[in-house]
This record gives sequence, structure tokens and C-alpha cells, in this order.
Amino acid sequence: MADNGKGKEDIILEIKNLRTYFFTDEGIIKAVDGVDLELRQGETLSIVGESGSGKSVTSLSIMRLIDPPGRIVDGEIWFGGQNLLEIPESEMVHIRGNRISMIFQQPQSSLNPVFKI
Repeated sequence: MADNGKGKEDIILEIKNLRTYFFTDEGIIKAVDGVDLELRQGETLSIVGESGSGKSVTSLSIMRLIDPPGRIVDGEIWFGGQNLLEIPESEMVHIRGNRISMIFQQPQSSLNPVFKI
């Protein structure tokens, strides 16, 4: 990551070498293959890309909501001083929605940017 003068203590979410694969009868699909990112206190993160580029799988991986045949096969997801990939699901349910969350967007239900609200 680029050094912008802020210290490591400002980082609230750090992802290192995240890899989420789907194991199918046709073979292995490497949906997320080596994602690294840092999110600092006060920053907003938006993940953008083309359809099928891994945005949703990356976000679902951070939340540990990947269903079979998908599986997080490598990486680290550091949040609140814990690697989320190493804590039990019983602890993760208290983090998910309370301390970290994801906004799902369905194109058919999103707001039209042309209109004022």
C-alpha cells in the first residue's frame, strides 16, 4: 500500500492476499485471487468493477458469508485487532451487523441518480 503519512494505528480494516475460490464440477473458479486493501478510520470504501469482477465475493468474504461451493482458501482479514478468518462463527455473528456491515445493492431497487431526494 502507498504511504500517505498515516500510521498503522489508523487502519481499521486490513486485507492481505485474500483468495476465495469456488470448487465446481467444471473446475476451480478463482473469484478473488490475491486482494489486498487497507481502510483507515474516517475513510469510505467503495468497491467498483465490471459484472463478474469479484466485488460481491470480496465483500461477502470480508463478512464471512461465502456459501459452498465457495471457500476462502487463503489470506487475512484484520478488523478490530482480530483476524476474522481465525475466530469462531459464534463470535463472528456478534461482529457482523454490529461492528462491520455491508450494503447490498440490487440495480432494480437502487435510487435513480437523476432525481432529487
